Amino acid sequence: MTQRADLRVAVIGSGRMGADHVRRIQQTIKGARVTAVVDVDAERAKRVAAPIDGCTVSTDPLAALAADDVDAVLIASPGPAHEATLLAALERDLPVLCEKPLTPDAASALRVLEAEQALGHRRIQVGFMRRYDAEYVRLKALLRTGQLGRPLMVHNRHRNVASPPFFTSAMLISDSVAHEVDATRWLLGHEITAVTVLRPAPSANAPDHLLDPQFVVLETDGGALSDVEIFVNCGFGYQVQAEVVCERGTARIGDGHALVTHMAARWGGTIAQDYTERFADAYDREVQAWVDATRRGEVTGPGTWDGYAAAAVCEAGVRALEEGGRVTVELVDKPALYR
Repeated sequence: MTQRADLRVAVIGSGRMGADHVRRIQQTIKGARVTAVVDVDAERAKRVAAPIDGCTVSTDPLAALAADDVDAVLIASPGPAHEATLLAALERDLPVLCEKPLTPDAASALRVLEAEQALGHRRIQVGFMRRYDAEYVRLKALLRTGQLGRPLMVHNRHRNVASPPFFTSAMLISDSVAHEVDATRWLLGHEITAVTVLRPAPSANAPDHLLDPQFVVLETDGGALSDVEIFVNCGFGYQVQAEVVCERGTARIGDGHALVTHMAARWGGTIAQDYTERFADAYDREVQAWVDATRRGEVTGPGTWDGYAAAAVCEAGVRALEEGGRVTVELVDKPALYR
C-alpha cells in the first residue's frame, strides 16, 4: 500500500460501537480519517458522518469498499452481516478491523479463513480489545516471565448493569463470553477443547426469557481450566475481572481500585457502567495499533484464526447451554499462515 499522511477508513455500521469508532478515528487516533460511513439506516449514518468534511454516506457496504478514497475498512455492523463484507474486502485486498464476532458461527468464520488463505497474506484483525487493555497486557507479560509457574486455572467475572432487550440466553455466550474465550486463549497460549455451561436459578432482575446468570467452564489443550461467571443483569455496574492461579502464585486484574476515596465515615470508589467506559483506553490503543500496522502493510493483532477459534468455542458453548453436558470443540488444523 502506498504510504499516505492519513489512512482513509470506511466505517461499516454507525450504531453505538460504529459511532464511537468514527469519533475515535476523527478525534483521538493519529494517521487516519473517516472517508465513508455505511449503515442500513441512512439517516443514522448521515448524523454520524455530518461533522466530517467530505465524508460520504451509503447504505451499501460494497459500494463503499469500491470507492477510490477508501484504503481500509472498520466493520462495526451486526455479526450476521460480517461475512459478506469481509469477503468483499478480501476480494479487494483491503485491510480490515472487524469488531467481534468475526462471524456468528464456525462455518462462516471458516469460509472467511479460507478466503484469506487464498489471498496468501493476512488482512483481517478482529476486535478483541482486551488484548490492548493495560491490565490484561501486564497480566500477559507477567505470565510470560514464568515467575508464577504453570497456569492451572483462570477465574473470570463478566457483569453488565442490564442486557439489551434483544439479548437471548445464547448471546450471553456468543456476544459476551466470547471475550473471555479469546482472553483465555491469549493469556495461556492454549486452544480451548471443551465447554460446559451450568445454569443457576435465573436472577429476578433478568427478563423472563433470559437464563441469566450462567457459569461457563472452558477446558484447554494445555491442561488448564478457565471459568466464567457471566451475569448481564447484575444491576450495579459493569465489571470485568480475571484471576490466574499458577503453580507458585496468583495474579488478579479488574478490581477497579485505581481511585479510592475516604470521606464522611465511608470509603469506596466508583464502578464503570458500560464497556465503552471500562475499555475506552483499550479501544484507543487497539485502533491506533491497527492504523499504525496497516500503514506499514502489516497485521499485528488478533486475526482470522482467533476469530474462527472463538466462534467454534462459542458454538460449542451454546450447544452446552441448550443441550446440557460437556461439548467438545472441533477445530480444523491451524494453517501455516496463522502460526
